[in-house]
Amino acid sequence: MKQIRVLVVDDSAFMRRVLTDILKKDYRIHVVGTARNGKDCLNKLDSLRPDVVTMDIEMPVMDGLEALRKIMKSSPLPVVMVSSLTQEGAASTMKAMSLGAVDFIQKPSGSISLDMEKVDKDVVRKVLIAGEAKVNLPSERPSEKVCVPDDMKEEGQLIAIGTSTGGPRALQEVLTSLPASLPAPILVVQHMPKGFTKSLASRLDRLSEISVKEAEHMEEIHNGVAYIAPGGYHMEVVKRHHRLFIQLNESNPLHGHRPSVNVMLSSIAKLQGISTTSVIMTGMGADGLEGILAMKEQGRTVFTIAEDERTCVVYGMPKAIIKSGLADDVRKLYEISRSIVESLQK
Repeated sequence: MKQIRVLVVDDSAFMRRVLTDILKKDYRIHVVGTARNGKDCLNKLDSLRPDVVTMDIEMPVMDGLEALRKIMKSSPLPVVMVSSLTQEGAASTMKAMSLGAVDFIQKPSGSISLDMEKVDKDVVRKVLIAGEAKVNLPSERPSEKVCVPDDMKEEGQLIAIGTSTGGPRALQEVLTSLPASLPAPILVVQHMPKGFTKSLASRLDRLSEISVKEAEHMEEIHNGVAYIAPGGYHMEVVKRHHRLFIQLNESNPLHGHRPSVNVMLSSIAKLQGISTTSVIMTGMGADGLEGILAMKEQGRTVFTIAEDERTCVVYGMPKAIIKSGLADDVRKLYEISRSIVESLQK
């Protein structure tokens, strides 16, 4: 098996050593070198030829965001950001995702974390996934704003989106192309830890015509609003007096995920009189498959859109849907928003 070559970039010598030691524990990973800042990283890319870069965000000389921009412009390769859980750190991480970073690693306790062993398995897992990710995707035309016909049905419809690795950028592509007049609420599960989904929602809300927010417990859902499950919480939909509400809980992760796409979709399967458009986009694994099966078994009306392999950063979750024969439509990323609106007219 070919080892994944990794370049570790951090201005802290301590953090460079800790990350290197964590990654070296896995035989599938070979740390080819380290760099002190973004400029040092760029100078070493040609000679070290890494498959994956772990990139700190806050560094002197050249920070991680500027280095990421230059990498994606000149020689794209998978970059995993290393972020501190602060309001500023979370916002910068979401910016990095929009610039093309594959994923991010959360430092447990600030810029210099003495307790990185708490996330050592997560570090290794995300680097291994990044080693399989595609970042030099074929050129895409940007999604066009989709119009909603005046006579479209405005009740009894729901859109549910599930995604993981590569999801923040995919969500930006889809949600910013939907009109404010969308006659359905949107529920989103993006695999992400606590503290980052609020920044993701805020960023998408600024860029979109629809409203985008982090979901709150027992809030009523409304058309033209996208509700993103908070990191660390499962999100379900319940019906009370003919109205739909969000229910959050901290029950055990399902197949390693909380929030889980399966949990969200399985709750929708219990709702009568609701037509659902489910959208499964880029991500590792098969989260979403069980939930769509549950809707089918309950006889619910569900139209399932899977992202085409050609635009997926990681072709796992959509692949599971397509291989199971559950995809009603397979679309490239920039075609998904139009497919969503078309599905509401069926």
